[in-house]
Amino acid sequence: MTTPDDDRPAGTAPPADGEPPNGGAANGGEPPNGEPPSGDVPNGETPNGETRTREGRHGKRTGELPHSRTGAVWVGICVTVLMLGLLIVFIAQNTETVDVTFLWMDGTVPLSVALLIAAAGAGLLATIVGTIRIAQLRRLNRRS
Repeated sequence: MTTPDDDRPAGTAPPADGEPPNGGAANGGEPPNGEPPSGDVPNGETPNGETRTREGRHGKRTGELPHSRTGAVWVGICVTVLMLGLLIVFIAQNTETVDVTFLWMDGTVPLSVALLIAAAGAGLLATIVGTIRIAQLRRLNRRS
């Protein structure tokens, strides 16, 4: 946070202990050889108050690993295992029997099974509608 008598741009870090408040150098923030600061500033603050990070290949910060399909599959597997664990807890907690009537069929099933069948039906319906929409958009894209 800047104070009213502080001339730093908003959002910039205050000077470190023992460092002059004018950007680090005793001569107004310029390098000792009198040349203006270059635009290639490694991880830090530029003289005009912008914060820059050193970028490597693919425009990412150095030290950051690129995303891969294997990594995406790993995340998908972890999410799936977590969801299956929650599903097992759901089934274990909803074991009481309920009466179900659908069209001409009626019977008793565990509550968790009835809810899972309803969720699977909703998922199937959403998949069918989504597939039809994707096919429609592909047809439109081919025409243009």
